[in-house]
Amino acid sequence: YLSRLSLTNFRNLVQIDLELPPGIVVFFGPNAQGKTTLVEAVYLLAISRSFRAENEREVVNFDAAAEGGQALVGGTVERKEDRLAVYVGYQSVPAATPGSGGYAVRKEIRVSRVRFTAAQLVGLVTSVLFTADDVQLVLGAPSIRRKFLDILISQADNLYLKTLQRYQRVVQQRNRLLRLRREGRAGAEELVFWDGELVREGAWLTWKRSEVVKRLNTLCGEHHLRLSGTEDDFRMEYRPSIPGGGDLQEVEDSFRESLAATEARERATATTAAGPHRDDFGLWLNRVDMGTYSSRGQARTIALSLRLAEAGYLASVRREGPIMLLDDVLSEMDASRRRRVMEETARYQQTLITTTDVDLVRDYYGSSAGYFRVENGKVCRDA
Repeated sequence: YLSRLSLTNFRNLVQIDLELPPGIVVFFGPNAQGKTTLVEAVYLLAISRSFRAENEREVVNFDAAAEGGQALVGGTVERKEDRLAVYVGYQSVPAATPGSGGYAVRKEIRVSRVRFTAAQLVGLVTSVLFTADDVQLVLGAPSIRRKFLDILISQADNLYLKTLQRYQRVVQQRNRLLRLRREGRAGAEELVFWDGELVREGAWLTWKRSEVVKRLNTLCGEHHLRLSGTEDDFRMEYRPSIPGGGDLQEVEDSFRESLAATEARERATATTAAGPHRDDFGLWLNRVDMGTYSSRGQARTIALSLRLAEAGYLASVRREGPIMLLDDVLSEMDASRRRRVMEETARYQQTLITTTDVDLVRDYYGSSAGYFRVENGKVCRDA
């Protein structure tokens, strides 16, 4: 759990230093005061980047950035075996383009005073984030579901993150060669090496995702049963762009066949046509595809089930529960689902909740939770 959170010039929060208890922590107050920013900062300590910023310079307070200042997110994390001091700092620097008047940021990560890369940080502190946008896990584009899997598995297995990064670099290099080939400036033989790298890295990613989805299918089905109160037949299934499946060798063989089959299309489009960067997973209730036919209520329940399954998977693999983050999601649920979600998240060592209606939470947790009022960029412990 997070025992201390300190922020300097992080969005609208100029200077915050909080001691946080384990258990349920509630941040409440009007909209646009900084509640989501607190959750954003905690999640950043887990996955090394903001979940809502397109460019990392967005997280630096505007006035501080204009003056060449710094932003800092720091947290003290209590784990079973040790205590970690995690800091993510941002330094504003002039933009690379002279005369543009803009600025960029340099990021530095330190864990207990030792410099870390972003990839090294991921997995040291695990966290699961619930937001109102989670309904897009069901209704949205495949890229949203791939991102869900990538963040989940990267927190559970650092090898996955390293392989994913290598794969992404291979795809970029291969796509560059495909463009050169279309322009007549590269030959087919130059793709041979990169085809081999694509198969090696991509097949392992596909196999790993497939194995994880099998486990998530079971966990998600259990949570959906409890949340919905129905006996609906829930199913989650991985949809790789490479046909076939089985063990890793079979996936590699299938990948090579797919590359051969898509050669003409790749020559025309100059993009890699098959691989985990084009994969998806499907969600069904009673054999009906929820991505196409779910109601808003069904999609919301499935999304909650996915997040609870994510937490259960991380806890089982890491042998330590994640920090649970619920960003203004309780108000959108009916009373029954809200009670079940609060029951489930309370099982973990720490759950941080943001809400505009504190009574929704206080009626359930009472004095057992810690309450913090957030207003005008200030955070105060509430009696």
